[in-house]
Amino acid sequence: MASQQNDLHAPPRALQFTTQGIAPLSRIQHWESHNAKALISLDIRTIDESPLHATELNLQFPSLRLARVQGTPQIVERSESFIRQNPTDVVAVFFALAGDAFFYHRRGHETLKPGQAIMYDADLPFMRGFAAGLQELVLTIPRPLFREFSGGTSLNQPVRFDFGPGAGTQAQELARMIGSALVSEPPADDTEKAVLELFRLIASGGKAGSGTGYLAAAKGYIERSFGDPGLGTAEVAAAVGISERQLGRAFADAGLTPGRYVLGLRLDRGRELLASPAAAGMTIGEIAAVVGFSSQNYFARTFKERFHTTPLQIRKATRAGIQLD
Repeated sequence: MASQQNDLHAPPRALQFTTQGIAPLSRIQHWESHNAKALISLDIRTIDESPLHATELNLQFPSLRLARVQGTPQIVERSESFIRQNPTDVVAVFFALAGDAFFYHRRGHETLKPGQAIMYDADLPFMRGFAAGLQELVLTIPRPLFREFSGGTSLNQPVRFDFGPGAGTQAQELARMIGSALVSEPPADDTEKAVLELFRLIASGGKAGSGTGYLAAAKGYIERSFGDPGLGTAEVAAAVGISERQLGRAFADAGLTPGRYVLGLRLDRGRELLASPAAAGMTIGEIAAVVGFSSQNYFARTFKERFHTTPLQIRKATRAGIQLD
């Protein structure tokens, strides 16, 4: 157990690929080579004779791999013979960001639209196609870990779920965290652990969650909803799918309370707006309302307690070109 915990703190390896500068006739070969090294081995071909254009950002953690993939129309496949030569022993989750895609498997086919994700065992045959181009996030996780998270269940057919607006909080936050990690330099220290625990919630159908996963999902919901002055612990707990007591314990384990976290986020966003040239035309009262305060006086009082200065002083300093600590 100690070695696993140490592994989770190992720094991720970042990789990057682009077809720019590669001779058109060699691009597919290089694209396949990069995916084999960084993500999943794939048999790739274009739909027509147009040159392939593709980019990929990758993060390789000890227990999972993340990617953001963009490309022109193409078909990717893992047939039975290809899998025998290139086994992966991973479960993959593909998050569609733009354009419709088809997903053929041995039991039928699925259509994937933006805001939808599909989870599948990468060592079972499949074919994916992107007639309008490819833009997605990808997560891969070792099959033994998936079985642990899912209670021993094998993924014999694809599972599709939503992660866009209106979808479950866990799925939304999982996609957001993957996307954020790929553009952060470096990613947050707890990224791998949080992604794993959010994935555990989804893989188990919400039956095997941990405090870390619930905390990540709750923070994500709060960050999307903090501007609502009526936001409370009951709403956050319901969105995450746990009781208020469980929510309180998840925050307490991190040395926080839900209420203080909401307040701190509102104050941080308020300070950002006060110092932002883009919000120079907003009054302090308008900024207070935007970040979820129903009272300007309460905003000013708690702001001074937190930052030892007033919103008005921040606004004046910003206009004078003075940066306050």
